[in-house]
Amino acid sequence: MTPGQRAESLIASFGISSPSEIDIEAIAFASGVEIQYDSLKGCDATLVGVDDRAIATVRPSSVRGRERFSIGHELGHWEMHRGRSFRCRTDSPDENLASNRVEEKEADSFAAHLLMPATLFNPRVNALIKPGFSALDEVAREFETSLLATSVRLTDVNQLPVALACYSASGRRWYKFSSDIPRRWRLESKLDEESFAYDLLKLGKMPGGLRKQPADVWFENSNADDFEVYEDCFPGKDGEVLVLLYLEADMMEAEFERNARGRRF
Repeated sequence: MTPGQRAESLIASFGISSPSEIDIEAIAFASGVEIQYDSLKGCDATLVGVDDRAIATVRPSSVRGRERFSIGHELGHWEMHRGRSFRCRTDSPDENLASNRVEEKEADSFAAHLLMPATLFNPRVNALIKPGFSALDEVAREFETSLLATSVRLTDVNQLPVALACYSASGRRWYKFSSDIPRRWRLESKLDEESFAYDLLKLGKMPGGLRKQPADVWFENSNADDFEVYEDCFPGKDGEVLVLLYLEADMMEAEFERNARGRRF
């Protein structure tokens, strides 16, 4: 089973039917993991286990969503990587999106599915049609997750043609596409001065929700100027900006399909 499947199976075993029923501490306890909160130096959480019991120590945070993700992340290590101890950054999936540490990505996936199971999350985001960061923040409050974790989960469920990325003044830190987006689309490595994200990063100007942009502002493909995307952006941490892009339907076709439409036989 994948990390996500294991987490969803765990949620199903508890008969959980609404986000308010996802008591992460109770789920951890039932899985053999005791949760403690303590000030930690150099990391946000630790996990130490012996036989079928473990203790996860989590650094307290003023953001409840971060604490919950940390617990879910450590529970993911317990379920997927039992027998080892970990010291890792668990309160921010941003760190693991920018790294190639497989075990951390697996623990993040487990946490995301545990806190936002598809049976509850998918109907919620589908009802929003095309959610920007403001709407996703409402979803995050409902599931008691961070805006970042909720946005990453949106790309994972692959219900919408959405791309999520993080940029700093030096360029792109990481990006994530919903799986149906054709691989031919290549995201720009630097922010275009015409993008709303550039205005936010350089001038502190909020975009006011999803707005249309020429696709060549965001994609380096030679034919990108034939299309448009919807862009929203939000301040990240430490001089970074999160970007949400929705691709139009024609962009979801493979290149050979677009060429075939123009042929005459």
